[in-house]
Amino acid sequence: MTKVLVNGACGRMGQAVVKAVLSDDELELVGAVDLRGGMDAGELVGLPKAGVTVTTDLVKTFDDAKPEVMVDFTRPDVVLGNALTALKNGVSPVIGTTGLSSDDKEKIKKLAEETGTPAFIAPNFAIGAVLMMVMAREAAKYLPDVEIIELHHDKKLDAPSGTAIQTAEMIGEVRRKHKQGHPDEKEKLAGARGADIDGIRIHSVRLPGYVAHQEVIFGGLGQTLTIRHDSMDRESFMPGVVIACKKIRSLKGLTVGLEKLL
Repeated sequence: MTKVLVNGACGRMGQAVVKAVLSDDELELVGAVDLRGGMDAGELVGLPKAGVTVTTDLVKTFDDAKPEVMVDFTRPDVVLGNALTALKNGVSPVIGTTGLSSDDKEKIKKLAEETGTPAFIAPNFAIGAVLMMVMAREAAKYLPDVEIIELHHDKKLDAPSGTAIQTAEMIGEVRRKHKQGHPDEKEKLAGARGADIDGIRIHSVRLPGYVAHQEVIFGGLGQTLTIRHDSMDRESFMPGVVIACKKIRSLKGLTVGLEKLL
């Protein structure tokens, strides 16, 4: 049985993770950490008492609970520090918080290798979203003109989403770099054409009512192809989180992307 600590336990994603861990026979919830503490983790998510109190001190909880895995759904400005702290304590971070830069990932990779403690990052834990990205990479071999629209709730802090960035990077593996649209096009308003990753435009929408959604639109001669994924509930991410918790200790170094575990 894998011992799991949930960091950011009181957040919407954190609560979903706590519930998923408590509901899985192969995982054991041994710790829960959040800026708000004091309540029982089971009662926090509407389940019977779990005997695990939500604490506010991550390092002390590592020492007391001795988890093997830390699932992190916190904030972009603290996730790197959390991951490095976990690795220094021999705990494998499963990171769902987005906003990590390439340099941040390199630091995690280096420390994971130095400590012999595997780490895992997934921009999106929904299995359907992973399939969307894999299908988009395949489609880009034949339809290289593509734009990405990602839509999230208005509380999301980073834009574009980690999923959109990873989708663009995966497409970039098989697509030659080129500028799309008219070569002389001009933005009347800055940002009207969205962000640009290797010539792929990414557009971010933030509105109440959304959870996590993305469509990848390909254009070709007389045709378009749209690949879309919708997460209507945060439970859609939990099967992927559970898979990562169970498999991470058998990995080496840093692994990025749930598709590597499927």
